[in-house]
Amino acid sequence: MALRTKKLTPHIGVEVMDIDLATRPDDATVREIYDLWLDNVMVVFRGQSLDQEQLLQVTRYFGTPGGNARPREYRTSGQHDMLPGIMLISNIRANGEPIGALPDGDMMFHHDMIHADIPDKATCLYAVEIPSEGGNTLFASGYAAYETLDSELRDSLEGRRAFHHYNYGSQHRGDDIGTPAFSESEHPVFRTHPETGRKAIYVDRLITASIVGMEEGESESVLTRLFDHSEKDEFVYEHVWRKGDLLLWDNRCSMHARRDFPSTERRLLWRTTVSSEDRPA
Repeated sequence: MALRTKKLTPHIGVEVMDIDLATRPDDATVREIYDLWLDNVMVVFRGQSLDQEQLLQVTRYFGTPGGNARPREYRTSGQHDMLPGIMLISNIRANGEPIGALPDGDMMFHHDMIHADIPDKATCLYAVEIPSEGGNTLFASGYAAYETLDSELRDSLEGRRAFHHYNYGSQHRGDDIGTPAFSESEHPVFRTHPETGRKAIYVDRLITASIVGMEEGESESVLTRLFDHSEKDEFVYEHVWRKGDLLLWDNRCSMHARRDFPSTERRLLWRTTVSSEDRPA
């Protein structure tokens, strides 16, 4: 029997309804979910109740779980001991220190790990504790942005590469460019998806610093045009989180951002990734 689904926007997002991922679906259903993900870029599953191993099991439907490597380990003692491969996204503090990554505030649009030589192909986020308001996540389709980009600008950038630089903890593109970064990379401005063959814009406001070989002022102007176009409301789905939500998105053809939320309220999500063997091309 085919899954019951609801498309969330014309360009990105589908909700898969009436499914309990705590129990492994059969192979045909897993394949159907995978195809829905490829077609819609991100998938929403509401009302899940998962333990850590079940979350990793779901992650494996899409490939090999990544290691979530970061400059420091986000594993703690007590109730938040985590299995390898699961990272905490949280503002909860223990002894005055956040127990997880990305604890507070909003975050500009970005592709996860675009600053790595081989970025993860997907990210999975599961809501354990959610504040009463705020913290919404916005997802933008790189496919739609590429396909509607001004043809003259698009043609001028075909084959060009961009330089990505990320200082861990910074949320502003270009901050502290002269200081050692957690990671730096160069990737095509337009990325071809290895499974669908479609092209997507593959630069973002948070991490992309310049277009390789382009004069600084021109690079800044061109990137601003790309960022403004890619972030248009018509290409975006905004997710209002509920406890038990599980989201999975394709990092190869989408970017995402986070809205601010009350710092006085707890927010805890479990994050996994799906690793890739393909360099962006």
